[in-house]
Amino acid sequence: MADDARASSADGYRRIRRIGAALLLALCALTWWQAPWTERLQAAWFDGYQMLAPRQVKTLPVTVVAIDQKSLQAIGQWPWPRTELARLVTILNQAEPAAIGLDILMPEADALSPGRLLARFGIKDAAILAALQGLPSNDAELARAIAAAPTVMAIAGALEATGMALRAPPIVVRGSSASGALPALVSYNAALTSLDLLDQQGRGWGLISVDPSHGVIRRIPLLASIGGTLVPALSIEMLRVAMRMPALQLTLAGAAVESIGVGDLRVPTEPDGAVRVYFSPHRPDRFVSAVDVLEGRFDASQLRRQLVLIGPTATGLNDNQATPLGERMAGSEIHAQLIENLIDGSLLRRPAWAPAAEALWLLFLGAVLLRLTQRLKPGSAAGLVIGAVLLSVVLAFALFRSEYLLLDAATPGLSVLLLFAVLGVLMLGASTRQRRALQAVVQLQREQSARIAGELEAAQRIQMGSLPRLELLQGDRRIELFATLTPAREVGGDLYDFFRLDADRLFLVIGDVAGKGLSASIFMAVSKALYKSAMLRAPGADIGLIMQVANEEVSRDNPEMLFVTLFAAILDLRSGEMHYCNAGHDNPYRLLATRPEPGRLENGDGPPLCSFGEFPYEGARCQLLPGEMLCLMTDGVTEAQNPAQELYGTARAEQLLRQLSAADAGVQELVTALQADALAFSAGAEPADDLTILALRWHGPPI
Repeated sequence: MADDARASSADGYRRIRRIGAALLLALCALTWWQAPWTERLQAAWFDGYQMLAPRQVKTLPVTVVAIDQKSLQAIGQWPWPRTELARLVTILNQAEPAAIGLDILMPEADALSPGRLLARFGIKDAAILAALQGLPSNDAELARAIAAAPTVMAIAGALEATGMALRAPPIVVRGSSASGALPALVSYNAALTSLDLLDQQGRGWGLISVDPSHGVIRRIPLLASIGGTLVPALSIEMLRVAMRMPALQLTLAGAAVESIGVGDLRVPTEPDGAVRVYFSPHRPDRFVSAVDVLEGRFDASQLRRQLVLIGPTATGLNDNQATPLGERMAGSEIHAQLIENLIDGSLLRRPAWAPAAEALWLLFLGAVLLRLTQRLKPGSAAGLVIGAVLLSVVLAFALFRSEYLLLDAATPGLSVLLLFAVLGVLMLGASTRQRRALQAVVQLQREQSARIAGELEAAQRIQMGSLPRLELLQGDRRIELFATLTPAREVGGDLYDFFRLDADRLFLVIGDVAGKGLSASIFMAVSKALYKSAMLRAPGADIGLIMQVANEEVSRDNPEMLFVTLFAAILDLRSGEMHYCNAGHDNPYRLLATRPEPGRLENGDGPPLCSFGEFPYEGARCQLLPGEMLCLMTDGVTEAQNPAQELYGTARAEQLLRQLSAADAGVQELVTALQADALAFSAGAEPADDLTILALRWHGPPI
């Protein structure tokens, strides 16, 4: 009995290592795939870098002419007459700056212009009327000042139509996406600009809109799309005007932005055209008060060939934004800091390979921990873990300081701590089980039986818990989806999944592994993971090619010669166009209340996965109509058997679908009714197969 206990103990330790390895791989996958729960943790971690080591300013190429509290007290409340702004621009232009950026929007005519005053106050005196009517408008004077200076006008993005003309500088595009469409940039439906009389006099036009991430400005787009027009940020547009360059250069790498350039300056960006700003603390020497400029109390020579930003900073005039340093800064100072980053090359970088590197580092640390935990004493093992976490922090911070790289040490560090805690709990449990096993082998056998049942129950919970949550699509009025999976045994071989590829594309898959039970559930999990991995590695690839890649990967390690039927599709939530491919699965039904008979998708068919190693799957396309519903199911519905071994059949399923479609049933009502009917039909008989139903309805694009 002692030998049996020792053998059981060895099995227990091996099981702990397997559980630890599985947990490690899961944590690595979450780190690689950047799970949503890590986003805020990473943001806080990266903010900590900047708090510990804020940027040391090398040069101050930008001077902010601040419309501050001092200026308001001297000149009066905002907005000032445009003649004051005209005088301010004229004085600054006399100092020969490289460019003047107006971080101010003036969409309406000046209410203090002579003509507007006549209309407002109803002046009757003929002499006064003649004098005022002979004066130019304040806007005209400001327009002349803008035209005489190298001025860059501000543009703000708007979600609703403004009716305002949009001007943007020429942008030369190098490279292109596979579809020829614009990359996934920050986009707005319309532009809010200054009065056309003023806006048309500018030498350049730049975007000032920045959307904070969880209330903090961390990333700023250098390029955005406004109604399909490419618009640069105010910062890089000021550099273009200062360099007297005719156009900006945009370099694409496939569907991603690679860099934005002006003259000899090339600025690498993230795929959406944004950059990460490395902030320095607030510096008063960046600013000069507007009233000091107007009254000549400034050194004009310090502005020669300097970039000048005119912007409001007084309390109540500007929307101060939170920064990673914990300071709130005026928008004009944030633009100034971005320009400093662009000029001295101090932008922070989060490379595309960073998640993979962090996952591999976690894998290395976890593998060392798994190998040494059983051999080391608890205190030594804890020291090893703490040392590994500290090493991660030191290395990540060193790369931040030397290379401006943003690498996440928090997620791998916490993952190692979690793995160590789980291993410790499991090891303690194993020791306890060993002592009990030596006392009573029979009791151990009973516990093993109970543990097997518990593991099957846990496997069922894990399998059901791995299914996507329907809440993921709540709030999107374009789509309605509901699904259910009923395994024939504790665990089953059916699968379904859905997730967003981006804000406007939904991926979904439903499948059925040959057989049922534990072996089918394991093969189902592997197939689902491999297919999802293939989809996420190439989210823009043809669905037929994805199916071919998944077939090759699932077939590679399949000693039991299992096969799986799959139907996969990518639905464009904006247009209703769906790309799909069918690998031996039942074709989905198309249901529409105004159409009397259920239809079925056609084309895009091929054999089940693992039937042929290198089958050239081809996708197909269809166009969903607003309100149209798709119903996908596995053969566990149509092959359900009653105690008399009669099949539920396709005809009965179609009859029920016809009734539900005519009644314009919702997706949850349809799935629930079809499931209930199939289960009621097979009541009293052993389940023949797993039963899975998924229904979705595309409501059309939002109005």
